Amino acid sequence: MTDRTELADFLSRCRARLAPADVGLPPGARRRTPGLRREEVAQLAGLSVDYYARLEQARGPQPSPQLLVSLARALRLTEDERNHLFHLAGHEPPRTRRTLTHLQPALLLILDRLHDTPAQVVSKLGDVLAQNRMAIALLGDRSQLPPRERSVMWAWFTDPASRERFPAAEHEELARSHVANLRAVRAAQPDDAEAAELVDELLATSEEFAELWARHDVATRRSGRKTVLHPVVGPIEVDCEVLCGARDGQLLLVYTARPGSESAGRMELLRVLGSQQMTETPSR
Repeated sequence: MTDRTELADFLSRCRARLAPADVGLPPGARRRTPGLRREEVAQLAGLSVDYYARLEQARGPQPSPQLLVSLARALRLTEDERNHLFHLAGHEPPRTRRTLTHLQPALLLILDRLHDTPAQVVSKLGDVLAQNRMAIALLGDRSQLPPRERSVMWAWFTDPASRERFPAAEHEELARSHVANLRAVRAAQPDDAEAAELVDELLATSEEFAELWARHDVATRRSGRKTVLHPVVGPIEVDCEVLCGARDGQLLLVYTARPGSESAGRMELLRVLGSQQMTETPSR
């Protein structure tokens, strides 16, 4: 059962302790009260302002587990605070890592501070866990996709549309890179049921994956270069770097264009345009 009164109070107090800079937002006009505005939390969590307002007014419906995960990330909750949020909403805290992996506030802070550079946090199996605004603008918003489809690995081998953002000449190398990285993860953690399940499902679903898996190529994800075919600003050649690894095999990926290049100019244009035009079709 949802404790609406306690849930409303907890959400309000968590919102009040955050400044816009804490979540990568500009300070904006003078604020009459401390903390984020309700509309800012709603934007960060991918909710309507009305829905979030009703939660803080203790008159909203019971939030789903997926919505609670979004709120926990938007409010930069610690793992203990996230679990408390789940209990107040009448749910058991998540125990599966694929769909409900918790991100530490410190890692989210790094993501927010990279306000002019596309960056996202992914799991060791390629699940996109969080994106900053520039990553959404460059690659599309994955937060609203079903849990399985947030996996770059799964989408690449099961959904032809996932390859539309990349030149056909790069498809083979990207596919090989995905499989080689998964092979390295699988070998390093042979008892990981999640990795084993993903491999088995891809083997049963994708002939291309099965052929590449049989080659036994191994390469841990560290860096690479790719071209993103952005439908608004045009092709952008980016270097993808793994800057740090966090707990539970989470990786921070940062995408940069070479200074002075045409791609750098298009990246700057993309920053100016913002993410509004690129929330429809994510690059998978």
